[in-house]
Amino acid sequence: MRLTTKGRFAVTAMLDLALRHGKGPVTLAGISERQDISLSYLEQLFGKLRRHQLVDSVRGPGGGYTLAKSLDTVSVADIIRAVDEPVDATQCGGKENCHDEHRCMTHDLWTSLNKKIYEYLDSVTLAELVAKQQERQKVASVAETPRATKVVATF
Repeated sequence: MRLTTKGRFAVTAMLDLALRHGKGPVTLAGISERQDISLSYLEQLFGKLRRHQLVDSVRGPGGGYTLAKSLDTVSVADIIRAVDEPVDATQCGGKENCHDEHRCMTHDLWTSLNKKIYEYLDSVTLAELVAKQQERQKVASVAETPRATKVVATF
């Protein structure tokens, strides 16, 4: 089972966009540079994200993309579905023809795993990912700031 780069890059790009939410449109060139994702690949992904009404495009100077929905209503599963990214642990793609054109013995196991994965991805919102990323950035900036010498008093 794997999630291809299409799904990973779409989630990464949406998180990048979400981290800049409320600060005006974000260019794909900016996302491309920050996340090291091909601009042409982002254009393809954002076309799909726009068609699924997860992002809005703003034309003209100062244009780019904005989120079309609030951070707490967009799940990781929404993003993956929008870019047509299947997350499938079955060998047959759900067609039940995995063993000599018949259903394999472990088909139900892999189908259940698919369901659990989607339930999890559906439970994680962009708001949660933004909060985690901002917390990491805070911790990193605190770690980088010089600290005063610690004085230990013994009594």
